[in-house]
Amino acid sequence: MKPITENPINIPRYPLEFQQIITAKNQSFVGREFVFSAINNFLNQSDRGYFNIIGEPGIGKSAIFAHYISHNPGVVYYNVEIPGKNHVEEFLTTICTQLIEIAQNQGSKNFTTNLTDSTTEDSGFLSLLLQQISNRLQPKQRLIIAIDGCDRIDINNQPRGSNIFYLPRYLPEKVYFILSRRPFLRDKSGLLIETPAQSLDLSNYPEQNRVDIQKYIKSYLNESSHSIDASAATLRERFQRTRSVRSLSEDNNPGDISLNMTKPGFDDDETNFMYIKEILAAINENIYPPNLQLYYQNHWGKMNLATSKQQAMALQVLNILVQEQSISIEAVAERLNADEYEIKVILDQWREFLHLESIGTKIHYSVYHASFRDWLRQQMKSRF
Repeated sequence: MKPITENPINIPRYPLEFQQIITAKNQSFVGREFVFSAINNFLNQSDRGYFNIIGEPGIGKSAIFAHYISHNPGVVYYNVEIPGKNHVEEFLTTICTQLIEIAQNQGSKNFTTNLTDSTTEDSGFLSLLLQQISNRLQPKQRLIIAIDGCDRIDINNQPRGSNIFYLPRYLPEKVYFILSRRPFLRDKSGLLIETPAQSLDLSNYPEQNRVDIQKYIKSYLNESSHSIDASAATLRERFQRTRSVRSLSEDNNPGDISLNMTKPGFDDDETNFMYIKEILAAINENIYPPNLQLYYQNHWGKMNLATSKQQAMALQVLNILVQEQSISIEAVAERLNADEYEIKVILDQWREFLHLESIGTKIHYSVYHASFRDWLRQQMKSRF
């Protein structure tokens, strides 16, 4: 991937916890060129703005950010998913500290590293820093701030109607924010901005995602020091609670391990990196991948919390949802003899974990990944 600029700005090294995430997520990275091309096109076509990368859980947003940061050292980086980093005060303190050092490296003497309480009160100080840095950028320089995991931001301590993390409504020239987040309702974006903006929804690129998954699997198998000796039958037995069981075999070319895509077995429509990563890591173990189990438990906990006030109805809706490939609000409401609006409220609360598809004149809902749907179905058995 070509760097975004031939003359990057000087920024301090990222905090250790951020650097560890970047290093970990960048390991075994493959593909995603269509994402990087879209980012660069936006940077070249807009003189400032917000670029949103939207994708379901596990599709690889954090890895995309890590790879992008690794190849573009002039990008300021913040990760919301690290514990304690989802509050606006922490964000503004961390980001403004980095921006002050950038301003000082530019020769500005208007700022010191001694931050005051006013730094985290609103976007005023942040906007001032952005403007000061923008004024001193050279013709080919850009200031880019990448924020990974915006769906994790806690806005409870912010005034109602304020932008997430007090992100500026207006941006000075050559200043860009790149954000990643899970799917969200349009009216709950948390951003009111008047500056160029563009979104890239990874779900709109199934073929590119599928090809990148194939590259990842082949790279993993060729580089792995662990032997992959499970037969197709054994794999189906070990991962019967998942929808897509991986069937592995040696290709005719000696030393080249590839995938046998003969069904039943490998699902060649697979696009979820988290699922593939954990399945491959545990493929020689006789257990359900523990990290995947924990990942899904966190999902379910968040879903339960979001609909805690409608718990009884939410459980009934979920029980129907996990039994179907996809289903409309109208069909769910008819089965439960419930109001369609009540069903929609519940599904809206689960938006980040759902896939939406237009079929005819209706929107059909499904759990974002078949493996998570199957896992949820197992959890629901004890309740119904």
